[in-house]
Amino acid sequence: MKQLFLLSGVFILLFAFSAHAQEKFETDILKTSGSDLAITFIGHGTLMFAFSGKTIHVDPWSQLADYAKLPKADVILITHEHYDHLDPKAVETLRTEKTILVLTQACAEKLAGGIVMKNGDVKTLEGLKIEAVPAYNLVNVRDNGAPFHPKGVGNGYVLTFADKKVYIAGDTENIPEMKNLKNMDVAFLPMNLPYTMSPEMTADAAKSFMPKILYPYHFGETDTSRIADLLKNVKEIEVRIRKMK
Repeated sequence: MKQLFLLSGVFILLFAFSAHAQEKFETDILKTSGSDLAITFIGHGTLMFAFSGKTIHVDPWSQLADYAKLPKADVILITHEHYDHLDPKAVETLRTEKTILVLTQACAEKLAGGIVMKNGDVKTLEGLKIEAVPAYNLVNVRDNGAPFHPKGVGNGYVLTFADKKVYIAGDTENIPEMKNLKNMDVAFLPMNLPYTMSPEMTADAAKSFMPKILYPYHFGETDTSRIADLLKNVKEIEVRIRKMK
């Protein structure tokens, strides 16, 4: 009996460890008019979507995950060329001969074999409608006066999953073009100074196009309770805080 008890204890510990490993990344499930959309929050500006048998990775970064243990990509989206968004090692780990890589011109100069999309482009790839939208700085600049993210270089992306639209902003501030976003079900907005936005700027951005669900992401050490407080009286927007540090 003692040996049986010890074996049972070991099994329970192993099961708990396995469950903990599987729960490393939080996942939300969003109902659509088609398949369920699974959104996995890898961290920083990195996301993974699963929909209708397809896996979409956004800005995969090896520092955040062992990509050899995650599903191979049907589509990879890269927002811009900075090292924490364009990681050739992660891309190559996730790619197969059928993977579609979508990136900017600046990224294509560092990584071959992708489809370049510029601001304003719209494509349907693997049955997924992808819109490339502007992502840039208006206020925050480097010591030499150059924006951290110049206009026209980086992309945000709007993805359509059946009847749901998801906006992944990339590295941007609360730019005027956000007012052109319509009927967004989900929005990922970055919130880390000096590179993107303060909580106040993020709240202003959200109110400019009113997504149903807002996930602040790429927020580093920013106090995420600030964005929840700033939008607490905007009942049309549900703020969801996930582990995206």
